[in-house]
Amino acid sequence: MKLAEYLARRRRARVAAVMLFALIMGFVSAAPPVVTGCQAQDLTPAPDTSMLSPAVSALAQEQQEPAAQPLPEKWVCLTFDDGPSKTTPDVLSALNAAGVHATFFVVATGYNEKYLPLLTEAVSAGHQIALHSASHEYSDIYRSSDAYWEDIALLKERIAPYVDAESIRYLRFPGGSTNTVSRRYGGKGLMKQLKAEVEQKGWHWVDWNVCAEDAVGGHPSADTIYRNVVRETGQQTNCIVLMHDSATTRTTAEALPDIIRWYADNGYTFLTVAEALPIG
Repeated sequence: MKLAEYLARRRRARVAAVMLFALIMGFVSAAPPVVTGCQAQDLTPAPDTSMLSPAVSALAQEQQEPAAQPLPEKWVCLTFDDGPSKTTPDVLSALNAAGVHATFFVVATGYNEKYLPLLTEAVSAGHQIALHSASHEYSDIYRSSDAYWEDIALLKERIAPYVDAESIRYLRFPGGSTNTVSRRYGGKGLMKQLKAEVEQKGWHWVDWNVCAEDAVGGHPSADTIYRNVVRETGQQTNCIVLMHDSATTRTTAEALPDIIRWYADNGYTFLTVAEALPIG
């Protein structure tokens, strides 16, 4: 082999190696997709990353544009779905005792009507109220875009006596933004349409990247819920934790003091979703 040809091959190899390294680093540095591991029967096994959740989008934007008030390096949002219920007072008690504010993605099914006044108490204590569903019946809310927004309108109507429902601009889709159950009723493209419509309103839809797995069958113990949260947090520095304050998840309230203590001991700042993902 001639020396010139040998040197040319070496140069090409070095260029290829540099390009491969850059590609790998770009992938590793990218914001992680939101993990949707709860209630797997209703969620997409591989999350749809073609449209990242507001949590991930906000983190990416933060890296590109300096914020007026930058977020802490490590932060966590404790979020609770499917309340208020008989479990909610214990959840509020644990949060208030620790001086921690959380976000509640609420329902108003008719079965929990007597607990709706707890929303006023939660707001007074500094917690955030966000939208989840009036019925939480997949077959009803995911029939079409119109059916989904009718459900949201009914939810707002039912909680309006207790909170300023019209000012709420954050929501969580039942089953998460990558659920597959919606396809049975509204077709494969429904979730993409709904996410686009939420964003057109200037709202945020919010998933999670840590799941307590407290709503699975078998009623997990408080210790199991605690371990699930710690395990799924891993090395993540920005976390949105999915928990529940439904009538069947009383052990979540029992686990909450230990969960709060663990995040505090590991240097996390507690934020509401609105604080972590502000709407401009």
